[in-house]
Amino acid sequence: MKALRAHVRGGPERLVYEEAPAPAPGPGEALVAVHAAAITFAELTWDLSWTTKDGRDRTPVIPAHEVSGTVAGLAGDVTGIAVGDEVYGLIDFDRDGAAAELTTVPAAELAAKPRTASHAQTATLPLAALTAWQALADYAALEPGERVLVHGGAGGVGVFAVQLAAILGGRVTATGRGRDASFVRDLGAEAFVSAGGEGLAPGRFDVVIDTVGGAVLDASYELLRSGGRLVTLSAPPSQERARESGVHAMFFVVTPDPGELAQLAKLVDEGRLRAVVSQSFPLSDGRRAYESAGRPRPPGKTVLLVR
Repeated sequence: MKALRAHVRGGPERLVYEEAPAPAPGPGEALVAVHAAAITFAELTWDLSWTTKDGRDRTPVIPAHEVSGTVAGLAGDVTGIAVGDEVYGLIDFDRDGAAAELTTVPAAELAAKPRTASHAQTATLPLAALTAWQALADYAALEPGERVLVHGGAGGVGVFAVQLAAILGGRVTATGRGRDASFVRDLGAEAFVSAGGEGLAPGRFDVVIDTVGGAVLDASYELLRSGGRLVTLSAPPSQERARESGVHAMFFVVTPDPGELAQLAKLVDEGRLRAVVSQSFPLSDGRRAYESAGRPRPPGKTVLLVR
């Protein structure tokens, strides 16, 4: 099969489009013919992109862990799924991803693809939308009527955090580049503040979702009311700062959850959740896709088109 691989740890410059051995499904696994895969620019900096959980090198590696495709084969012990089914899912970061014509995924971690979305649109969901859902529902436990601030409302996760916060009944404010204000309001934000946060009142919010980190995270504690919840996706927050501000601060890494993926697919098919593709590249140009990090681009996720 054709795949995008890196034989040595590094950045996009290490990625090569080449022939690679086709995988075979192991126990409990499905072989998926990949139609589209979404990328996360930071993944090439993560240890788990290059090693096993116990630290062993596993190069050459295949990146891109959000997959949408068709079941092409199954291990003999798999039930509840059939060859030909259109599926999507999040692939664990310590195994080969979906920047390839074929990939294997634990069958129990796959969900049915939204019927009304293309494979490219569907590929934006497994990491980004699932992260937003888990941040809001599982960690922040957002209640209807609560005031929510989403930092980075036009980013890969932010576009889903804005929408899902509104779907869950939150009153949403988002930050981002000024040029994205109208787009983010269309996603469900009641208010938009240009990046930098000037004009955000201290103690105003019940929940803050930080997709940016750094100075944005540092400034987020004081924006919450006493007892408010801060969920950050960049790095573990300061518990000392949280105590001083009287808030709860949390960090987590998204985990595969087919039940939540099914919920997200239902929201897409109901027309309530929009999948946002920022830009797309053929798999053969995968290296160029990763090299586009940091350049101006439309809101949403970057997707590799495989079939």
